[in-house]
Amino acid sequence: MSEIVKKPIGITETILRDAHQSLIATRMPTDLMLPILDKMDKVGYHSVECWGGATFDASLRFLKEDPWDRLRKIRDGLKNTKTQMLFRGQNILGYRPYADDVVHNFVQKSVANGIDIIRIFDCLNDLRNLQAAVDATNNIKKTEGRGHAQIALSYTLGDAYTLDYWTKMAKQIEEMGADSICIKDMAGLLVPYKATELISAMKSVTKLPIQLHTHYTSGVASMTYLKAVEAGVDVIDCAMSPFALGTSQPATEVMAETFKGTPYDPGFDQNLLAEIADYFRPYRDECLANGLLNPKVMGVDIKTLLYQVPGGMLSNMVSQLKEQNAEDRYYDVLKEIPEVRKDLGEPPLVTPSSQIVGTQAVFNVLMGERYKMATKETKAVLRGEYGQTVKPMSQEVIDKVIPGEKRITCRPADLIENEMDKLEAEMKEWKQQDEDILSYALFPQVATDFFKYRQAQQEKVDMTQADTANNAYPV
Repeated sequence: MSEIVKKPIGITETILRDAHQSLIATRMPTDLMLPILDKMDKVGYHSVECWGGATFDASLRFLKEDPWDRLRKIRDGLKNTKTQMLFRGQNILGYRPYADDVVHNFVQKSVANGIDIIRIFDCLNDLRNLQAAVDATNNIKKTEGRGHAQIALSYTLGDAYTLDYWTKMAKQIEEMGADSICIKDMAGLLVPYKATELISAMKSVTKLPIQLHTHYTSGVASMTYLKAVEAGVDVIDCAMSPFALGTSQPATEVMAETFKGTPYDPGFDQNLLAEIADYFRPYRDECLANGLLNPKVMGVDIKTLLYQVPGGMLSNMVSQLKEQNAEDRYYDVLKEIPEVRKDLGEPPLVTPSSQIVGTQAVFNVLMGERYKMATKETKAVLRGEYGQTVKPMSQEVIDKVIPGEKRITCRPADLIENEMDKLEAEMKEWKQQDEDILSYALFPQVATDFFKYRQAQQEKVDMTQADTANNAYPV
């Protein structure tokens, strides 16, 4: 009998980023993370995802914490484990495209403060919007020997998204100089046997490691991981059980146990994992008690598969209809979503394209005439401000919504002048570290409020005298 080749599956732990972003709106404070890092560092994870995504905004806005400080402390605690972040291509962690000099600076500071792997994605899968971040990471790798650029493809369904599409993208990613590929299934749409097909096809055209990221929303994620691992995927994203399942990821302990004794065994110690789970469980109970963790997000939402619409997009739509006393139009809007998506070039439904398509569908139904009113974001997509879509956009809709307007065909960031110097000049009175300029670049108002708060803390102002409602801190 031939020798069985061992191929231990790599596991990326998401409890410090996507798990709490998905379940409790990114509200886990840094102080809660630090005491357990020592144990997490001993597990043998492929990496720990701990930064980026919405953590940056939430730290400044809600937790009154410096996200850069969080990163430095986590790096300090994870001495033997790679750290990972999520990065929205040219939008970095904000909601608009930034100039290349801001992207380069942000990547450089992320690596300098402790990030190893940067997962970079674009809401349209327009690879041009990812090139600057990949180049920036590769420049650091050349000079300092650190940094890993992973390109994430937003997984979605539709006529355009054939196996041929995914394999072509995999080849292009390799040519761009990325170190690995991630399939980012944000809505839990990838079902088990399709995962076998997808991973096998991509593995046949690229030597790059492939990582799979999904959410448990539709209930199939653990089975999808099982089939993906058998098909040769290299790494899967999991969350420690107190913050797993629902809109989060499959549970780390369960996946480790599933592969125990097989060629894919990651070799994790279940007793150590149990100690980590015991540490997070009281916090989960506290979040349930104070309402931060809503039991609704912990179940299975099969509508995700039926309508191919991410859970967050559905709940957005329901609240928009409620506000208009039009809940009876729910199914009309559901029918309209794929139509709007087709008009806009069939983009993946991920932030922000999911919100843009959903809101426009609501308008089209409530107005009784399609595109009688178009949101400014719909106009921006039609103009090409977000980049290029997989399929052409509807000429009829373009003519109705932005008649005669010039459309962008180049990479949108080519039209943005360098902006680091201008940003630094605007916020220089608050600057205590170079990283502050970047915080300000992404969230000018939120960062300024945080800088005022920080100064008040440093100068030991009596906070009872501060007018916090207006963010006025007597200094």
